[in-house]
Amino acid sequence: QVQLVESGGGLVQAGASLRLSCAVSGIGFSTFHMTWDRQAPGKQRELVARMTSDGVTDYADSVKGRFTISRDFTKNTVYLQMNKLKPEDTAVYYCSAAFGSRDYWGQGTQVAVSS
Repeated sequence: QVQLVESGGGLVQAGASLRLSCAVSGIGFSTFHMTWDRQAPGKQRELVARMTSDGVTDYADSVKGRFTISRDFTKNTVYLQMNKLKPEDTAVYYCSAAFGSRDYWGQGTQVAVSS
């Protein structure tokens, strides 16, 4: 059974930091590309950060220089370090794992940033 379980969300003030975690099980973690997306109320889901299986990263322009994606192959976990949070970062954050036609999603974790 494939599981992606996000954690680490919460309510913080603008300028604070949070680290999201996504624990992955049931797949060959090292072969999958990992992605963090987010969806704010009334908006479409958008890509936040992505890391390929060989470590290439990509970020949305809105988070470049503030967010960092990383993965720990010993723990089968992908992280999203979020610094200097802004109210516009408020959203439900989802992690996903993709390889070929296989695509799996977690249930999401809420991040709320107050001004």
